[in-house]
Formats: sequence, C-alpha cells, structure tokens
Amino acid sequence: MKTPLNNPTDRRHFLKTAGAATAGVIVAVPGSARAADGATIIETKVISQQPEYYHGWSTVTRRKNGELWLTWSGGRVAHVCPFGQVHAMTSKDDGKTWTWPRVLLDGAIDDRDSGVLETAKGTLIATTFTSLAYEPYIEKGKRMSELGEGGWQTKDFGEKELKQWMACNDRLTPEERKAELGVWAIRSEDGGKTWGERLPTVVNSPHGPTQLKDGRLLYAGKMLWSEGKKIGVCESKDDGKTWQWLADIPAREGDNPETQYHELHAVEAADGTLIAQIRNHSAENKSWTLQTESSDGGKTWSIPHPITFGIPSHLLKLRDDRLLMTYGHRRAPYGNQARISADNGKTWGEPMIISGDGAGGDLGYPSTVELDDGSLVTVWYEKMKGSSLAVLRQAHWRLA
Repeated sequence: MKTPLNNPTDRRHFLKTAGAATAGVIVAVPGSARAADGATIIETKVISQQPEYYHGWSTVTRRKNGELWLTWSGGRVAHVCPFGQVHAMTSKDDGKTWTWPRVLLDGAIDDRDSGVLETAKGTLIATTFTSLAYEPYIEKGKRMSELGEGGWQTKDFGEKELKQWMACNDRLTPEERKAELGVWAIRSEDGGKTWGERLPTVVNSPHGPTQLKDGRLLYAGKMLWSEGKKIGVCESKDDGKTWQWLADIPAREGDNPETQYHELHAVEAADGTLIAQIRNHSAENKSWTLQTESSDGGKTWSIPHPITFGIPSHLLKLRDDRLLMTYGHRRAPYGNQARISADNGKTWGEPMIISGDGAGGDLGYPSTVELDDGSLVTVWYEKMKGSSLAVLRQAHWRLA
C-alpha cells in the first residue's frame, strides 16, 4: 500500500495556492483523567476502520433523532493526493460503535475536507471542495524518475506510486481537470439513504454551513477558485439547493484576507448574534483563530479580533445557550482544545485540553456534538506516533 506524504506544510502550501486505525481501539486516557479545569475526558479512541487509508478533515453532526453522522475525506494515500473521496459513517449509540464507511462522493480529482449538518427540514447536507494541489508532486516525481531517483514524496514513493498517481490524473485532460475545480454540496432528503448531484456553494470551509433560526442556511467561508478569493458569507433560502453571496467579512488593517484568512465556521448565538471564526495566517497572531460578529443577520460584520492560538475552529451552541469552540493545537501539547463562552461570544473562558498526546502537527479540525445527557463527543483527524497514515480519533468528555 502506498505511504502518504503527511507533512503539515502540505496544508499550508495548499492554503497559500488556493487562497493566495482500527475502530474501537481505546488510547490511554483513563476515565478519571482531568484534561484541564472544566473538562473531564471519559474516553478517547480511534474510530476509523480502514487503516490502509489516510483520513482527513472530518465533521460530526447529531440529527434530531439522535443519530450521529460523520463525514471526512477518505480513500486517500496522502495529505495531498489525487484519490480523495467524501466518506461517511453513522452511529446510533452516541459514538460507542460506528457503521462501516461508505462513499458519498467520488469525483475525478481530489475531494477534500467534508462538512455535514442536518437542516431544520431534516435534509442532510455534506460539503467538500475539489483540488489539483497534487499535480506539482506528480511533476516532481517525473523529474526524479528521469534522474533515476525515488522518494519523490517520501522515501517509499517510487515508480509504482508515480504510475498510480499519473493514471488517476490522466483520466481527464488538463482542461477537464481545471473545469472540475469547485466548492460543492450534496443533499439527502431521505436520511442519508440516497444523495443528489453535487451543487455549487459559492464558498467552502471545512465544517460547512450552519442552520439559522429564521430558516436560512448561512455558510461562512472562502471563494477558493474565483479570481477574487473573497472571505465572507453566503446564504441559502431553499434548504441548500442554491446559494447566494450575502456579505464580505472585512479584514484588519494590514491583513490580506485573500492569502491570509482561511477555513471559517459560524454559529448563531442565543441572542441572535452571528459569530464567525477564521483561521489566520497573517504575521500578527499567526496560527490564531480570529472572530467577527454580525448583529443584522449576516449583512455586515465587525473587524476580526484574535481569540486564541489554535486553528481551525468549530462552533456549537449548547442546550444551555453557552457557545463551545473546539480547535486544533499545533504546538506542545499537540492535540485539540476547547473554550466556552457564556455571553454569546463576547468573551471566552480558559482553554480545556481534549487531547494533548499528539505526535506532531498533522492533526486537528475537531468538531463536536452534544449528547442527551449533556456530555460531548469530539472527532478529529490525527497522524499518530509511529504511523504514516492519519486516523480518526474521538473523545467522549464532559464539561464541569
């Protein structure tokens, strides 16, 4: 089986160019361990069931009937490769067990990050985007092959892997591949049994759109493949069938949002304020999450301001109306952290460690759901120590 390229710099390279494992294995976090003041970890485990693949950039959501849906970029052999598909699995017992993965979408080029949500009408929507970021690696492989050298991705990548990548890429002409670039959603109106054709969404972001109380879907994200790679929000008034641009999100003085702002997520607070958070790569607060707010339904947004080190974030309104943000922490302790806001996003509490045993920075993109008993399930992707492939990990935890 091919060995992937897992260097986290690949992700930064993609962001620059685009915006310029076995189920049930419990990993040693005892039920009594207190991760940080305010959070107790009940269990941490690996939930991916296909260790031969690299699992990336997942999102978990909880339906009204209690079923958990998890989608991610699967079928991969590397952090950047041509083989990505949108995969999904479900749980009817709060994440204790998961179904075998199924493929929801398999485009002709790389299908990356996947968000998922259930709308107010009961429709499931999964989001993704397509990418050609792997093509420079094929060209590198060709050059090294001409020199009689291997290791064009890692030391284990040779002629066999190069031929596989080229065979996948050559299914389309260069013009056809370019035409495949886009930001997409697929919909299911029967609880995930069947899915419709992919639909353009104007923007993309890893965890997808959010449901508003007025019936609209709000999608905070970035225009990836247009000439003006704007940061902002689009909306859908027809349950995700069509999407329209709503508003730009402004930048701080000196920041360039086209090249430095990425991977947004939004939530509606209990008082109606819309909160959107942004992955920041400007020199000021690099690798921090920034936050912007709207008090007029998303028509206008405040100047972003820094919240915490860690990227990217996922936002969830809890049943007690507090807001929870979870985010990757790509410096020691490597893992995932969370913060709570009890005032509709105006201020955030101290960080709580969900996981802090990571081997390095190739991890994160956590998302969280709340269970009936008030406990929480967080899922993220991670390349663990001694492995060349990333898995999906899950934490069951509780707030104080």
